[in-house]
Amino acid sequence: MSFSNIMDSNSYTGQSADPDTEKLIEARTHLLGPAYRLFYERPVHLVRGSGSHMFDADGTRYLDAYNNVVSVGHCHPHVVAALTRQAEALNTHTRYLHEGIVEYSQRLLATFPAELDQVMYACTGSEANDLALRVAQRYTGARGVIVTRDAYHGNTEAVTAISPSLGGATTIGSHVRAVAAPDSYRSGTEVAERFLADVEAAIGELKAAGFGLSALIVDTFFSSDGIYPDPSVLAPAVAAVRAAGGVFIADEVQPGFGRTGETMWGFTRHGVVPELVTMGKPMANGLPVAAMAARSEVLEAFAREVPYFNTFGGNPVSMAAAAAVLDVIEGEELIANAARVGTALRDELTRLAADHPRVGDVRGAGLYVGVEMVTDRAGAGPDRAAAHDLVNAMRDRKVLISVCGAQGSVLKVRPPLVFSLSDVDWFCTEFADALRELR
Repeated sequence: MSFSNIMDSNSYTGQSADPDTEKLIEARTHLLGPAYRLFYERPVHLVRGSGSHMFDADGTRYLDAYNNVVSVGHCHPHVVAALTRQAEALNTHTRYLHEGIVEYSQRLLATFPAELDQVMYACTGSEANDLALRVAQRYTGARGVIVTRDAYHGNTEAVTAISPSLGGATTIGSHVRAVAAPDSYRSGTEVAERFLADVEAAIGELKAAGFGLSALIVDTFFSSDGIYPDPSVLAPAVAAVRAAGGVFIADEVQPGFGRTGETMWGFTRHGVVPELVTMGKPMANGLPVAAMAARSEVLEAFAREVPYFNTFGGNPVSMAAAAAVLDVIEGEELIANAARVGTALRDELTRLAADHPRVGDVRGAGLYVGVEMVTDRAGAGPDRAAAHDLVNAMRDRKVLISVCGAQGSVLKVRPPLVFSLSDVDWFCTEFADALRELR
């Protein structure tokens, strides 16, 4: 089994589907083409969801321990009602006046530090990151970008060039330098110093190559790199970037909207305030909407010189759904829930790991957990085969997770924010059985 990129690290290989599922897969492949990927050796045909649970075509219930798109749970009734009311009234674009986008923008910006005082809308995180790169380049007058070695920031041409984890025929741009993620598991107390040194070296290379430095962009939980939550690593690197004339772009598509169980945004844990912040998937519980928050002085040059229009970005239906998501996060105290339930989950996983030598590390914050599988603890060599087998064993036990990291050796546990203590019990019961049966 080869895990050459993020798309193939937990994908169906065309070997283990039942006949009925195979017919649907064949039809999908014929109509959509072969570039798409499916999860698991035995893909799941899902037809309904509620909270942290999903149901397949046969009515079988699954525990969703992976899906951050529906951040406040599948088909949350408050979100469904809000988007339905607005869809029945009006849906149009942002060149007409509408209260929804103004009211939501006020609420969203209130969750950020005061320095981040303006926001622009798009449909996907890819678009938001693309926009952030354009804004940074206009502000700094430079092109060079620093990313982490297994980052994923989206699928437009510009952000594919800063997404090394895509692999395959894609390559990072000549104006991009990739640095090792801050691997706190293997680097220990030296992790922040190593990350800073790598960023400073990348700055030097970009300047020597004539690109200059436009931006450091990172997912503030280093999600695709392997989930590294150490909050000490970013501030020194960001300071070095600013000293070299660049800006810091915080990609909050995965860690944002309260997932860490501490604050609304992942960057806050690091004690830094970015120049630009991008967000997407969890923003409207699955509706296509994304945003870029900015310091107005950074945005000014782009806004003055480049007219911007996104037909569906910030449309009234998406704004209604996004506002409803904020209602639920606040009203159901989901940040506190992420902290409480996430702690219980990590504690139990740590207890289970103590008896299994191929579990090297359990790390995370809130409802974002990485479980690193290793060939042995002493050498800490990544065990991608074990991770692959566990993901599929959990799927067979009706619990859905995935993998991440350079070698696909880190189990990625990232459930909706409504995950409960009973869900933790279900998850850990099945995980304990899967560990016992691991070859």
